[in-house]
Amino acid sequence: MNQVEQILPIGVFMDLDRSGPIPLYFQIAQRIEKAILSGDLPAGSRLENEVSLGERLGLSRPTVRRAIQDLVDKGLLVRRRGIGTQVVHGQVTRGVELTSLYEDLSRSGQKPSTKILEYKKIKADSKIAEKLGVEPGSEVLYMRRLRAADNVAVSIMENWLPAEFSDISESELNQHGLYQILRSRGVTIRVAKQKIGARKASQQESADLAIEKQASLLTMDRTAYDNSGRAVEFGHHCYRPDLYSFEVTLVEK
Repeated sequence: MNQVEQILPIGVFMDLDRSGPIPLYFQIAQRIEKAILSGDLPAGSRLENEVSLGERLGLSRPTVRRAIQDLVDKGLLVRRRGIGTQVVHGQVTRGVELTSLYEDLSRSGQKPSTKILEYKKIKADSKIAEKLGVEPGSEVLYMRRLRAADNVAVSIMENWLPAEFSDISESELNQHGLYQILRSRGVTIRVAKQKIGARKASQQESADLAIEKQASLLTMDRTAYDNSGRAVEFGHHCYRPDLYSFEVTLVEK
């Protein structure tokens, strides 16, 4: 169900300087940003549409559109097809530790949801076989999922698991995080090798994440091992950097 548009009081814009040197779009963007940061426009709320706001302020639609685009570029607003422009939910900051995205979202007070894009048993190529410690050509479970926070797409996750976990069902993956499922089966995830990077989004990733074509993505590759040293999953995940980040604490030795 679409949320009702949030109409900012006209008083928010009463002090616009219409004849000064500061562009009007910039002034509008500043006032909307202040409303977001103060909580007057809470996370997840739907912004008044450009035409309506422009008419109330006596300004052209291109001026209002540019103001909103500035806030989209800053990661404060997101345009969603069929819904409109929404205030972005707080960015999830992930410490580099053995947690899943599902757990990170839940702990940050956001509601995680999952859409399974692919789910199948495949033959491991040489790279996946090396990561999982199995023979090339061995059967592994492959899944590709879209993870959202309060219905805003955050990440695309690809995971490969050894054949012993191939009975993990799509219904389980729709309701729980992968690490939760593994733990429920008695797996103790003890250590992981992880690499964080960045790259351009593919055309499909751009569509799935509702971002600009070839926008930058934050990436993470991780192989997780149980307490016996056996690899239990390999994952390649990509994240919207405006909605997600990693945090590391460095200690001098």
